[in-house]
Amino acid sequence: MNAVAIRHDPELIGRERDRVFLVVIDDSEELASVIRYACNRARHTGGQVALLYVIDTETGKDFQHWHFVGNLMEEEAEQQARDALSRYSGQIERDAGSKPAQYIRKGNQREELFALVKEHPEISILILGSAPGEKPGPLVEAVTGKYAGQLGIPVTIVPGSLPAAEIDRLT
Repeated sequence: MNAVAIRHDPELIGRERDRVFLVVIDDSEELASVIRYACNRARHTGGQVALLYVIDTETGKDFQHWHFVGNLMEEEAEQQARDALSRYSGQIERDAGSKPAQYIRKGNQREELFALVKEHPEISILILGSAPGEKPGPLVEAVTGKYAGQLGIPVTIVPGSLPAAEIDRLT
């Protein structure tokens, strides 16, 4: 839906500075750690952050017979996606030094993530977070389990409990 052009400098092709760090925006507690990690990596390598927000279309299916309610839910979900991307975009621009690319997709989160990576070869690394002491989320489970190796790019999993100072030290 929405996208911001990813910059390409011909002098830097094939070098570290071409890296695009993809972050999936959701409402998880570990998202702050993921964003900090991605911003640090982008800033230190001259790379860029990209954001993906996937609107779950399964939720509205229960209201398909009430067309108006379904449409209203879809509009609210799209506004929520735009608001979230706007909120995180400002933080990332400040912390990473460049405006992030933004993508809004509708559907199954894993399927849309895999499709986006396939459609955008400039995306270099997926950065996910893991919640402390909990079962892995569906994306972490997918890229480390049944769909491991199918994404085609490296995946970094940042522990959500990792202190900011430790993230800064590692990146």
